[in-house]
Amino acid sequence: MSDAALTLAGNCKGRSAATAPSGSRRTGLSQTALLLVAPAAMLMLIVLLGPLASVLALSFTDYQLGAPSFSWIGLTNYQEMLADRVFWLSLRNTLLYVAIVVPCSVALGLGIALLIQSGSSLRSWYRTIYFLPVMATLIAMAIVWEFMLHPQFGLVNGALRGIGVQGYSWLQDSKTALYSLCAIGVWQAVGFNMVLFLSGIVSIPKQLYDAAEIDGAASAWSRFQLVTWPMLGPVTAFVVVISAIRSFQVFDTVHVLTKGGPSKSSEVLIHTLYIESFEFFRSGYGAALTVAFLVFVLLLTLIKSCLGNRGVHYT
Repeated sequence: MSDAALTLAGNCKGRSAATAPSGSRRTGLSQTALLLVAPAAMLMLIVLLGPLASVLALSFTDYQLGAPSFSWIGLTNYQEMLADRVFWLSLRNTLLYVAIVVPCSVALGLGIALLIQSGSSLRSWYRTIYFLPVMATLIAMAIVWEFMLHPQFGLVNGALRGIGVQGYSWLQDSKTALYSLCAIGVWQAVGFNMVLFLSGIVSIPKQLYDAAEIDGAASAWSRFQLVTWPMLGPVTAFVVVISAIRSFQVFDTVHVLTKGGPSKSSEVLIHTLYIESFEFFRSGYGAALTVAFLVFVLLLTLIKSCLGNRGVHYT
């Protein structure tokens, strides 16, 4: 090897040695990174992990709200929960509520978003109108719905009597109470889903529609199948997951309108948790219900995420 080549190789090694961080420098960078992460980690520990650990520990006790002491009872609360008829009834009602509200709110939100985006005027006005239920306080809206669904002077029964149909006791009948709550849940969730779908539709490149039309997709339905629906895969997965979690957390309308009745026909898991913890003061059993609720929400999120990741098309 020539002297020039040896000199060049030596210079390269010298530069790499100079630019490579030393061990002490790497240690200093790691310590700086840990210091920067520490506030967020402490906040997460205090706000998220701390309460979760406290609830989990409380579920293994017989603690009652206000009691000066408690005892460790192991899995007794969970055994009682699995043998409790009200728990299984509230879980069934919650799953039925989710099964109705999620597909209806997602389908209606997508349909309204497509109609608004296809229009040429008053788009902002329509977006505002459909988003109003999301901005309104749900408890206040629940009281309005209580008057609308009143069996005697309610607006819904009045409209039905106007067309010759006999009205119903929507919230007082065990056959219709839960379905009435589902209708209110769909009404409240549609606007939020519509906004999410609108953001996804706007981000689809116009060139894809032009290419689909050149390839023979002349109708709006064909363009929806070939372009819109595949490109909305990530948004749809997100909307389904968020709608399912929010539906699983239903409480306000149940507590205000039916309080789980009549005959537990509209009892849901969060309302059962509230009753056991803050009316019967059984905090240990309420903590066990909370753990069960968190497990179901986690499983629901994982299942929906796995299903949503199949066949997802990203831009």
